[in-house]
Amino acid sequence: MIGLGAMGAPMARYIHATGGLTAVGNRTQAKADALASELGVRAARSAANFADCDVVVLCVSLDADVLENVAALAEVLKPGAIVVDHSTVSVETARRAAATLGAHDIGFLDAPVSGGVEGARNGKLSIMVGGDAAQFERVQPIVASYAARITHMGGTGAGQATKAINQVLVAGINEAVCEGLALGEKLGLDADKLLPTLMAGAASNWFLDKRGATMLRDEFAPGFKCQHMLKDLRIVQGIARDTGIRTATLDQAAADYAELIERGYGEADTSALIALKRVRAQAESDAA
Repeated sequence: MIGLGAMGAPMARYIHATGGLTAVGNRTQAKADALASELGVRAARSAANFADCDVVVLCVSLDADVLENVAALAEVLKPGAIVVDHSTVSVETARRAAATLGAHDIGFLDAPVSGGVEGARNGKLSIMVGGDAAQFERVQPIVASYAARITHMGGTGAGQATKAINQVLVAGINEAVCEGLALGEKLGLDADKLLPTLMAGAASNWFLDKRGATMLRDEFAPGFKCQHMLKDLRIVQGIARDTGIRTATLDQAAADYAELIERGYGEADTSALIALKRVRAQAESDAA
């Protein structure tokens, strides 16, 4: 396992519980050392420390991180090994990674996840996979240890394309929930009554359920950071650019999260979007 952040560390623990974990690695060596000591596995200090692994799971932040790790692994993994990438990156990056590894007869699956930190901790992630179907079947027992649903979406890049759609929906829901709750505050509605009422009807959704109460208390401990949402949305904008479809929701969300980061909310949970909605509501109220 490479990448031991808020998502990767829980995944590593679930793999370890199956008896399948050999080595862990992380850009910050102290994290790898600590988890390796906790689980009784090898702490990797270079790609060479993964040379005997049949499967390497990646969960890193950026396209460049994926390509850097893949280039290193291509030189040390044995033919027939498989790299499973849970990062959210562009379709083109997934294809470049697959080509780099394929030149060494090493498999690659782009397998981004949805479900947030809670999903990783509870082993209930939804995983969307692109790549060779036979390779997908080989890694399923490993990935199933931390997944509620695993779907093979098609060839290389199909996993990342599916994650792009997921992020459009997530961003749109975030916009609507934060705007609605900011309006509810302005109208003086009782949050203890409002939230369960909304959750019992057609407005019910994961974001409202998991983040509604905390955002109204101005608690923005990150489950998914604003800066990561903006990174994802810019990837989706790139994917959508040549499709010819209207992307008003996507573009508004990207602009809003960029503004949030400018206001200092980059490390905060995406539910901090309500702060921006409140600012606009106040500005409009003052103007009136």
